[in-house]
Amino acid sequence: MPVERLSAAQIEQGLEELPEWGLDQRKLYRHFVFPTFIEAWGFMSEVALLAETQNHHPEWTNVYGRVEIYLTTHDAGGISERDFRLARAIDLL
Repeated sequence: MPVERLSAAQIEQGLEELPEWGLDQRKLYRHFVFPTFIEAWGFMSEVALLAETQNHHPEWTNVYGRVEIYLTTHDAGGISERDFRLARAIDLL
């Protein structure tokens, strides 16, 4: 079953429910800051487990206590509901 890319209006509506997330490079984006590298890495481990259960994996970077997450659905050619589902799950961590 193909994944559908969301319209700009649908993305804006979804972002209203996720105030910590924004758009960067046409992807959902959020940055996190942790006091230590170990805490950042632990968070990334939790996100990795979420991503694996959803079979939807983020693009991300980590430098010391900073983690940046970008979500997009390559099969859809942009942002899909899968990205918002993962973002909501990440926010619950």
